[in-house]
Amino acid sequence: MTTRRRVGPADARSWLLVNGARPELFAERYASRADQVVLDIEDAVDPARKDEARAGVVDWLRDGDRSTWVRINDHSTPFWEDDVAALAGLPGLAGVMLAKTEAGEHVTETFDRLGGSTPVLALVESALGIEEAVTIARARGAFRLAFGSGDYRRDTGTSADELAMAYPRSRLVVASRIGGLPGPIDGPTVSTSHPVLREQSAVTVTLGLTGKLCLDPEQAPVINEVISPAPSDVAWALDFLADFEARGQVIRDGSDLPRLGRARKIQRLAETFGVRPA
Repeated sequence: MTTRRRVGPADARSWLLVNGARPELFAERYASRADQVVLDIEDAVDPARKDEARAGVVDWLRDGDRSTWVRINDHSTPFWEDDVAALAGLPGLAGVMLAKTEAGEHVTETFDRLGGSTPVLALVESALGIEEAVTIARARGAFRLAFGSGDYRRDTGTSADELAMAYPRSRLVVASRIGGLPGPIDGPTVSTSHPVLREQSAVTVTLGLTGKLCLDPEQAPVINEVISPAPSDVAWALDFLADFEARGQVIRDGSDLPRLGRARKIQRLAETFGVRPA
């Protein structure tokens, strides 16, 4: 039996994509420090090998002792129907990441075909998807939104510049809030440089996203560290909560309530991620 501690998908910071046509990598990647692992049978797999990759993923997911996500092909392709039919009911399926989501009904139909209980993580990768983000976030079965930054740039001609990419990221943050979803997941950093990854992960946090896709297991610890509350923030939160209790939970002014909410959130995340105060 394979056991390991994982951060639940609602709070997961690092989402490691693994080529679904490389089953020899599954166990190694599953044992990585990524919060969640996603077996990719969409862009990572040549169309001629889709059936083979899907079969390998299905074999892996038959073992209910390990829980893994799967990135499936988008709703408009002939592969989507085969993907959901093959994955439905498998004990090791944590959820699906639906590629190139552009409408709320894409999420709901996927959710229903999977049996009505498997969460659907909507990967938004186009101008249309970004503009429909609120509808997607409100769709029945939607669990969380993610940003397919590379395909979005190809669709729109946008550069990778922080300012150019701020709008689609912020749009997903706002849509997630309106839809009552956890914070969205940012696109991956292609560079192998950890300083670049750290810098880009900091931008992720600044814009309000709470997770990030990654392509290499060595990226996961960096992402996890940057997206977690800083030890100094944890120390502030614990001090504030202790003071709040000591004064009988009395609200002194209008700033106390938002600070209380922030402190409680930091405390919960610190406990989830194992972050200790400075």
